[in-house]
Amino acid sequence: MIASKGNTAHFAIEAEHLNLTLGGKQLLDNFSLKIASGEFTALLGPNGAGKSSLLKVLCGEQDAGGKVTVFGRELKDVKPIVLAKHLGVLPQHSSLSFSFTVQEVIELGCLPLQLSNAQTKAIATEKMKLVGVHSLKNQLYTTLSGGEKQRVHFSRVLTQLSQADEQCILMLDEPTSALDIAHQHQTLQVAREIAKSGGAVIVVLHDLNLAAQYADRLVIINEGKIQADGNPWEALTRKIISHVYGWPVNISKHPTDDYPVIIPESSPVKGTLECEINKF
Repeated sequence: MIASKGNTAHFAIEAEHLNLTLGGKQLLDNFSLKIASGEFTALLGPNGAGKSSLLKVLCGEQDAGGKVTVFGRELKDVKPIVLAKHLGVLPQHSSLSFSFTVQEVIELGCLPLQLSNAQTKAIATEKMKLVGVHSLKNQLYTTLSGGEKQRVHFSRVLTQLSQADEQCILMLDEPTSALDIAHQHQTLQVAREIAKSGGAVIVVLHDLNLAAQYADRLVIINEGKIQADGNPWEALTRKIISHVYGWPVNISKHPTDDYPVIIPESSPVKGTLECEINKF
């Protein structure tokens, strides 16, 4: 468990006054954000808005000044071996060129946990079944499709967090990008259950409808700042979407559940497409 000073309340992560500029573009501009335990938060925004960079800052991979605290303790003061037991990150791309089997890759998630071989295999088997890759356990990782590799790494991250208890943070960067529709929903259902169990789940998504269906909270980022922050009905309005993405939409209520469904119109916001073309 990450030792903390004083009362940590219910916030898993608190980021204050972050500033990040990459390639001459300011991605985070005096940016502050609090992430609660027990909440599924989706980070949304157009390409290049800084969503993935924000995840890297929150997990300590990228410096952006300011301050980031994890369960009430400054991130820079938490030993990596301790942090690894409580914070798991699935990046957009995970490269692995060794001919490990799927089970061996997933068991790598147990490295910070100091478990016996029997315990490691039991946890890995449980997570493989949860994600639906148990049938692939003896297959060489290098022979898998892109979507299968993505699901294997998701299982590995879940294995890593198997002893996180109430101090659990799961970060997923575009986890559905290579998945078919069934595995997209399966992945986000697993993530939602982790949030319901008390974990803090932060997911970068491009699909607004998936975000509306699964996330408790949507944070829309653009030009270094938060453009909207609220539940799906609050964050996904026609005005906000057309302003941030430059494309008009219609919004209706899902026929059986209480979340918005976003339907893009056939033409862009006037002047937007011409402006983008003129850049070239």
